[in-house]
Amino acid sequence: MRKRKLAGIGVLLGVTALLFGGCNEKEAPQKLRVGVTYYDQNDTYLNELIGLFKESLKEIESDKLEVSVTIRGAAGVQKNQNDQVEELIDEGCNILCVNLVDRADPSEIIDLARESEVPIIFFNREPVAEDLRQWEKLYYVGADAKQSGKLQGELAVEMIEENPQIDKNKDGKIQYVVLEGEMGHQDAIIRTENAVNTLKENGIEVEKLSCKIANWNRAQAQNRMEQIIGEYQNKIELVLGNNDDMALGAVDAYKKLNYTSAALPAFMGIDGTEAGLQGVENQELWGTVYNDKEGQAKAMAELAAALFTREGMEDIHFQNEKYVYLPYYKVTAENVSKFTQGNLVSE
Repeated sequence: MRKRKLAGIGVLLGVTALLFGGCNEKEAPQKLRVGVTYYDQNDTYLNELIGLFKESLKEIESDKLEVSVTIRGAAGVQKNQNDQVEELIDEGCNILCVNLVDRADPSEIIDLARESEVPIIFFNREPVAEDLRQWEKLYYVGADAKQSGKLQGELAVEMIEENPQIDKNKDGKIQYVVLEGEMGHQDAIIRTENAVNTLKENGIEVEKLSCKIANWNRAQAQNRMEQIIGEYQNKIELVLGNNDDMALGAVDAYKKLNYTSAALPAFMGIDGTEAGLQGVENQELWGTVYNDKEGQAKAMAELAAALFTREGMEDIHFQNEKYVYLPYYKVTAENVSKFTQGNLVSE
């Protein structure tokens, strides 16, 4: 009889332990799996942005949310990117972040994501507006290309007004060349047009000597600049690069040809990459325009988490319900330390 009582007590204690133990168990965290594909793994700015995005995703982790990220580079081929999106979905990614190879050709990617109900955050390369309206779960995080060109133009105006010696031949005009990102690329075209128009609108008379495509690439820009120098020699007074890598590639060309500092034109970049900011500090670049990669990385991470958990969407500052734009900032030798030290302050 005593044995039966002891057994009964043991069973009762076991059940009680299970019940109370179950109450103390933590709820399993949700698992956010982010898939990233970007147009070219050799792009300096994008590599810096994606590195910061990974850090931002770590910062939003909690005991309720686990985050993993898978990253693919498309090597500049849209078919590669389409295949990568399919693979990322098959691997269980529940949010996609896509930097398009061809901003005008996202339909296959959108169809794949829509079939699997996986939201897409496009970044850095803005899709055509009509494409972003194809489905309610498509978003864009980036910056306004027009603003970057305008600010680059303003930097050039300020520099020319403060340094009349830039007009080396004293003809009252600034002879300039442009190193452009990609043939037909929206941001490249907009950056160039707005930089040049801003110069003209501020009373700076300009003369275009050359415009060459360098595909955002430093080595290509050096090659193109060597060709331009061969044609125009000392006539060049200003080099406008659509990004820092191309502006620095132009600097490299002059270094290779052993030009003295007095014979150099002024160089302007855009993006504020680590190398670009270093170029401003070293006075190789007169200035650059900072493309807020920290702000974009944080916005992408917060949007990814909100889309997945369905919490916090009201805290995200959208334009037209789908767009998150971060501002650009002008960078010169006077304020570059704000950006190199990570202390970005609105001007």
